[in-house]
Amino acid sequence: MSKFSDLIDGYHRFRDTEWQEERERWAELAAGQSPKVMLIACSDSRVEPATIFGSRPGEVFVVRNVANLVPPFDSSGGLHGVSAALEFAVTVLGVEEIVVLGHGACGGVKAALSGDLKDAAPGEGGFVASWIHLLDDARDRVVARHGKGPDGQTALEQEGVRTSLANLMTFPFVKERVEAGKLELRGAIFAIADGKLHVLGEDDRFEVA
Repeated sequence: MSKFSDLIDGYHRFRDTEWQEERERWAELAAGQSPKVMLIACSDSRVEPATIFGSRPGEVFVVRNVANLVPPFDSSGGLHGVSAALEFAVTVLGVEEIVVLGHGACGGVKAALSGDLKDAAPGEGGFVASWIHLLDDARDRVVARHGKGPDGQTALEQEGVRTSLANLMTFPFVKERVEAGKLELRGAIFAIADGKLHVLGEDDRFEVA
């Protein structure tokens, strides 16, 4: 698919087949949603959560952004899309798990690693630069140990997931539920090249699922 007209064609196929086959399911979803999992993923077009995990509509509450990042808690005001979605998922929907899903060959991570957008103006990479500023601390550690090559890219993709997991715990309503055993935080990375999913374990290492 490359144009909106292709999307419309896809919609008609969906409406004539899958929607008809699962009309009871869609009737239930029309009355509300009750997903158990929130997934924070990258906007990258190659990393579609529903395709990777085989999930059905209504099963996963998904938020996508550049480099699958979660900012730290900030109550000073402003436009907080990720924070608003997180608040809704946790306090209203009552999700039981939050998964931060990174991926291989991430462009946002690559930009953070290279630092090429550091002084870019809005419209020329400046918005991306401001967003991936969240990775600055992790970037410094990674570059010092792995450099800016492929090993550094992989390491920063992993550190990005860890950074978002740490930032999740700065939200009082998340921390409270995690400590009460009502909410679990998980991290994973999908490797586009070989299709393997690497899950962050209790030993803080990513292992193939």
